[in-house]
Amino acid sequence: MALPLEGLSAIVTGAGRGLGRAEALELARLGAAVVVNDYGQPGRDGSGEASAGPAEEVAREIRAAGGTALAHTGDVADFGQARELVEAAVAAFGKLDIVVNNAGILRDRMVFSMTEGEWDAVIRVHLKGHFNTTRFAAAHWRERSKAAGGPVYGRIVNTSSEAFVAGSAGQPNYAAAKGGIVGLTTSCALALGKYGVTANAICPRARTRMTEDVFAGFEQPVDGLDPLAPEHVAPLVGYLASPAAARINGQLLVVHGGMVAVVERPRVQAKFDSKQDAFTYDELDAVLGPHYAQRPAQETFAAAEVLGLRRGGGA
Repeated sequence: MALPLEGLSAIVTGAGRGLGRAEALELARLGAAVVVNDYGQPGRDGSGEASAGPAEEVAREIRAAGGTALAHTGDVADFGQARELVEAAVAAFGKLDIVVNNAGILRDRMVFSMTEGEWDAVIRVHLKGHFNTTRFAAAHWRERSKAAGGPVYGRIVNTSSEAFVAGSAGQPNYAAAKGGIVGLTTSCALALGKYGVTANAICPRARTRMTEDVFAGFEQPVDGLDPLAPEHVAPLVGYLASPAAARINGQLLVVHGGMVAVVERPRVQAKFDSKQDAFTYDELDAVLGPHYAQRPAQETFAAAEVLGLRRGGGA
């Protein structure tokens, strides 16, 4: 029996550790050949001997299990290095079918204390990094589609965050980047659909090196799988990358702890029309003032209730 991703090739960024590692292993388990990307160079182990970097270690793990993988240590936030990453996948496997954008960093701080560098670094790695790999993968799929005279196979799985959906007071840079990723995802879903490509975004909750401080107060269970283990997230990524998910496009899904929630698109909550050609200040006050007077003071566009989602709980 063929594996779901047999004959397909994939890139996973930020895959040397944590969530990206789990995703790369899952794609390989499902049959994909994987380019394991993680920024950095090989280092030294405790004895001072040269050691493989995280990307190569994961690639070796995949190969040891009978899969196909190679490591790439370029910076996906660099336009040229992202191009090289896509070219490396095509050169190694003949084509590229799946891109999982996972690479990211945190520079948490309240907005009134945040430095320009902390803002720029997070936007660069998360949002620009997602764009860079997507841009070159999309060009590859478009050229393949033109040559084939019809749709080809393409899957993009982007990584957003509950910080965007629910709001996160201490992460204005991260929340903004993750919101931008959702906009990038829905745009690509519309632009690339005719070429056979789907683009979806996930909001994962996982205990990784990047989020160890965020989830420091969440105890790990003595028995059983940690609800915050990356292994809860990886199967959804594998499914979205598969042929079975062909009808899932432009969607946002929250995933963690044995639970997947499909996030509904924004809906218009109220609409007001001016009595003249254009609204006046007084008329706006007359319609918007009473409307917001009846709503909870702390209610915003953010959906904080998403943070309460749990396996077995209500929607």
